[in-house]
Amino acid sequence: MNLPLFIAGRYLFAKKSHNVINTISAISSIGMAIGTAALIIILSVYNGFDSLVRSTLSDVEPDILIVPAKGKVFVPKGEAFDWMDSNDAYSEVCHILQENVFMDYDDHQGIAKAKGVDAGYEEDSPLASHIVNGQFSLHRGELPQMVVGAGLAYKLGINPAFLSLATVYFPARDRSISLSNPAASIESVRMKPSGVFTVNQNIDNELVILPLEEMRQLLGYEEEVSGIEIRLAKPGEGKGAHSGMADPKAVRKAIKELKLKLGDDFKVLDRFQQNTSLYKMMRYEKAAIFMILIFIIIIIAFNIFGSLTMLIIEKKNDIETYRSLGATQSLVRRIFTLEGWLISLLGLAAGLAVGIALALIQQHFGLIKMPGSFMVDSYPVILQASDVLLTIVGVTVIGYVMAIIPVRGNIRQ
Repeated sequence: MNLPLFIAGRYLFAKKSHNVINTISAISSIGMAIGTAALIIILSVYNGFDSLVRSTLSDVEPDILIVPAKGKVFVPKGEAFDWMDSNDAYSEVCHILQENVFMDYDDHQGIAKAKGVDAGYEEDSPLASHIVNGQFSLHRGELPQMVVGAGLAYKLGINPAFLSLATVYFPARDRSISLSNPAASIESVRMKPSGVFTVNQNIDNELVILPLEEMRQLLGYEEEVSGIEIRLAKPGEGKGAHSGMADPKAVRKAIKELKLKLGDDFKVLDRFQQNTSLYKMMRYEKAAIFMILIFIIIIIAFNIFGSLTMLIIEKKNDIETYRSLGATQSLVRRIFTLEGWLISLLGLAAGLAVGIALALIQQHFGLIKMPGSFMVDSYPVILQASDVLLTIVGVTVIGYVMAIIPVRGNIRQ
């Protein structure tokens, strides 16, 4: 039998002569339970929103992006590019040409990020599911069209129902700027906006999608592209199938293959490398949420400090008795440290049970609905084992530290 644990357990559940100690101990345990449950639930809700953002971005950002190591454009010709186009592991291989441009629509002007895409993207684009006005169409017969982000459309007053054409401008690459006639130094293309999409605020405020051939005409290129977007197929899917967010292992394997075939002349980027600042910010936000909640749990745990200090004072006679019976200083300290630690562990166990149960219920049944109009009906929740483990470690360490401090300060020779 573990004697210190046995005695600590008796102290924990036995009635104290001062009822206030029982009350403070109960409050401490309940507080730790509430803090633990809140940590599990809030982290799970954050995981849900994080997954929702990543899933939404996956309709704009490819699983893999190939860009030149030097310069802005390249000609996608050669054995490696032929291999990409015929690879059944890729559901979509899209050639893109991207540049910042100036747009004009009915005397409204603004800067936009224009992205020219090939015919394959137009036929089966995941962005089509994000259209909120008009339709996703880059051609009407032989006439080119564009789709515009909702923020940019609002800024320029674009409405697909109107007949007005948008004009896209870019400085000519093969002509110097003429001060006497600046218009002669600028290339332009005109086309009708066919649809308005919404993904997130940053993308909506700047992105416009147009046909690759129109983008090449605007920039003065013939066969060049600025990048190649690749989406991986899930097992059992083939060309043209949307895979959503690909398996990370499959992405790593594909990137390794592409780097071997393309060599040092190209960069092969995964989704994190394509938008490093955004994904880093999302990680830092989760870390900040965790630290804030842990700090709250530390404040709650000070109740353990108080209740254990009062218990040690009450049990002075018991401590002297233990010493008379031959108990060492270490043994006595271990008894009261375990007593304080058990208070936090009981709260931890109760909080884990409640937090995990509520998170799983919301994850599978979506009982708590999202207010207003949103892309999901209920609050998204994803329970992750890593969060549960991190919570267990954090609360356990806090409980132990809060138990050992009053013991070392109040039990001396």
